[in-house]
Amino acid sequence: MSGTAIEELSEDEARAELERLATAIAEADLAYHQNDAPEITDAEYDALRRRNVAIEERFPALVRMDSPSTAVGAAPSDGFDKVRHGIPMLSLANAFDDADVEDFVARGQKYFERDKDLELVFTAEPKIDGLSASLRYEKGVFVRGATRGDGTVGEDITANLKTIADIPQRLAGSDWPDVIEIRGEVYMTHAEFKALNEKSAASGGQVYVNPRNTAAGSLRQLDVSITASRNLKFFAYAWGETSRSPAATQYEAVQKFRDWGFKVNPLMIRTSEISVLLEHYRLIEAQRATLGYDIDGVVYKLNRLDLQERWGFVARAPRWALAHKFAAEQATTILTGIDIQVGRTGALTPVARLAPVTVGGVVVENATLHNEDYIKGLGNSGETIRNGVDLRVGDTVIVQRAGDVIPQIVDVVLDKRPANAVPFDFPHICPECGSEAVREVNEKTGKRDAVRRCTGELICPAQAVENLKHFVSRNALDIDGLGDRQIAQFYAEGRIARPADIFTLRARDDRALKKLKDVEGFGPVSVSKLFDAIDDRREPELDRFIFALGIRHVGETTAALMARTFGTMEAFRDAAVAAANVDGDTHEQFPSINGVGEVVRQSVLAFFANERNGQALEELLAEVHPKPYVVTISTDSEVVGKTVVFTGSLEKMTRSEAKAMAERHGAKVAGSVSAATDILVAGPGAGSKLKKAEEAGVRVVSEEEWFTLIGK
Repeated sequence: MSGTAIEELSEDEARAELERLATAIAEADLAYHQNDAPEITDAEYDALRRRNVAIEERFPALVRMDSPSTAVGAAPSDGFDKVRHGIPMLSLANAFDDADVEDFVARGQKYFERDKDLELVFTAEPKIDGLSASLRYEKGVFVRGATRGDGTVGEDITANLKTIADIPQRLAGSDWPDVIEIRGEVYMTHAEFKALNEKSAASGGQVYVNPRNTAAGSLRQLDVSITASRNLKFFAYAWGETSRSPAATQYEAVQKFRDWGFKVNPLMIRTSEISVLLEHYRLIEAQRATLGYDIDGVVYKLNRLDLQERWGFVARAPRWALAHKFAAEQATTILTGIDIQVGRTGALTPVARLAPVTVGGVVVENATLHNEDYIKGLGNSGETIRNGVDLRVGDTVIVQRAGDVIPQIVDVVLDKRPANAVPFDFPHICPECGSEAVREVNEKTGKRDAVRRCTGELICPAQAVENLKHFVSRNALDIDGLGDRQIAQFYAEGRIARPADIFTLRARDDRALKKLKDVEGFGPVSVSKLFDAIDDRREPELDRFIFALGIRHVGETTAALMARTFGTMEAFRDAAVAAANVDGDTHEQFPSINGVGEVVRQSVLAFFANERNGQALEELLAEVHPKPYVVTISTDSEVVGKTVVFTGSLEKMTRSEAKAMAERHGAKVAGSVSAATDILVAGPGAGSKLKKAEEAGVRVVSEEEWFTLIGK
């Protein structure tokens, strides 16, 4: 069915295809964002998402609760105080060709189609390849600066940012808000990067890889004199929390930044014509090598700020902005070997070892090979890639950095293949524990999974160690001093086997004959700090704790939805256990959650149906007490925390605009009426949902009454 033209799909086929796509995209997101081991190419991933959107547009009634969305982030690092952003610093959706940009503009036109004679104007500007920073000004004075971090919490790098000449200590001009967070990109010019490498080489120091990483490292120096010596630059292009809007449009706001003393990019334009946007993209791409600093694409934004607010956001990005990435740069090298890595979920992932080659300014020595079919020249749907040519050790291959980030092999130079090169024999035995590695068959599709997985779940050290690493990782419990190296060492020494062991480590160390302080690499001070850091995480945020459990398919965004829905770990656990232990419909025990689909839901129930997981969780909860999840939304409306359902023909807003509006005011939006529903907003033509709501005693309001509730 995946090869069937969308216009030929029946409704039943479309429903099944949307389920397949939701599962495939969820698997790909998990592999990419959580395991750092992508199992499909960027092009394949993008094709899945485009097909999903196209089917949803043709069959809007079939849009799933778990319609695919992406995730954000990079965690704050050690050495700096943490700063919680008043308004999250989100990522951007990506485009890789002209059609994606045309779709983006078309979506905007469709969203605002009720606004007669409305002309949509967009800005276009270079996408700087640097480190995002947010600068807080109060009464015109720079008081605090922070990195983006994971989008919610960043690092306080105020002192380092104050060394950058492009960042004014006091705003110039006038008409700036009493409080405003100016956001932009810190970067290093090519000239400064070259000079730094020459100076470092002359003194026998390190060789820096690229300007972007060097700028990021320079900005995170604890010694601010080092930051000052690097002559970093800053472009301003956005803002976060502010006491009032800086302007009516994106373009005007950026021009005000210039008046206030910031450097803004001179290549920024505004236009209502798609052709002009694409012409400007090509102009910037042509100038890329002469700009003197790294860029990796062009960013488009809807110009009017009131329209930005109406169009709203998805989980990881604003709907009103798009990053049009440049084509990946390529290089030719030799495939010297293929290693097999075992991930946290038991996936056997092949990694190419390459003769070192510079691609896009970065020395590449390894590349992802995704799965065994990819090595054979096959895609996940069975179609041929690279013209069906397999990969063999000794091959001359073409490498590109997908999206200018992840190295991958895109082709083989067959006429340079050695005569003795043989097909790669993908192992059927786990290299870590010797257990059989299998490719499961999907019961619904009858197709084999693309990934081969180790069956030794309980005995495989690779899985156990990776689970523990995930548990303490930055986006999970974030335990200072307990990194990958320590986890691997403690597991090998038998000090830690499961998450609960982390929190009993101090007590067990007190009784041990060989104390941790006496182990090479440790000492009384470092061990004391480690134990204190562990104790500091005994009351973690609920969403972090749920994410840390490593439930299959449950990423950061889904964990936050779970935490927000249930409020406490006890309520979440009890609902999941109750649902896992009944036959038939389990939605009464474990309610539907907007944004959480059936694949994720079943994965959660399977986790809690496993008695060993339940025992391990109880042991963990005896040591750790997650904080109740509290929704903090700045609004006085009556709908905060309420579950809202919209039905009938809405006359003053589109359905998507209604959903975005409700979520901005702290409500949760569901697609059907249930015992959890608090408010039904009924427009003309409301049918079965209205009847069910009236029978259940759910509060029913008109569209006008809804606006009153939210203070509009």
